Amino acid sequence: MAAGRAFIKMHGLGNDFVIVDARETPFAPSPAEARRIADRRQGVGCDQLIVLEPPSRAEADLAMRILNPDGSPAEACGNATRCVASLAMAERPGPVTIETLAGLLRTEPAADGLVSADLGEIRTEWQEIPLAEPQDTLHIDLTLGPLSDPVGVNVGNPHAVFFVPDCKAVELAT
Repeated sequence: MAAGRAFIKMHGLGNDFVIVDARETPFAPSPAEARRIADRRQGVGCDQLIVLEPPSRAEADLAMRILNPDGSPAEACGNATRCVASLAMAERPGPVTIETLAGLLRTEPAADGLVSADLGEIRTEWQEIPLAEPQDTLHIDLTLGPLSDPVGVNVGNPHAVFFVPDCKAVELAT
């Protein structure tokens, strides 16, 4: 990987991203390079590495490739989509359509400089999340500290959603 590559660091609702604009100069990091960039101690540090590319579909304004901290690809990410759309809207105001592995994601400006993104239909079948074995995705067999019994969904990346009576009573950072 060449040293000195320009990037932008952004966050959406606490998810942080390293965004590399490769629309003019290609950038295709290996999984190992993506892991080094995402490393919070020896790299820039991020939840996901986002690479902006020219779209392959005429109806898209740009393409977004998402790499998780382990170097694996992600189909989509709502917070990254809104960050990328914000950058694109700074170049050209108005709605932006972003091509991803999950398909086309449509975004539009919202009030107070915010961005709205349509991530399409949420997937809830166990094999679509994906889980290792069949189970009720409304009650996944998973416990993390005081949290248990999450709902599983996939919105481009798998999520386990825990419902609690008072989120202030849960140490969310841990």
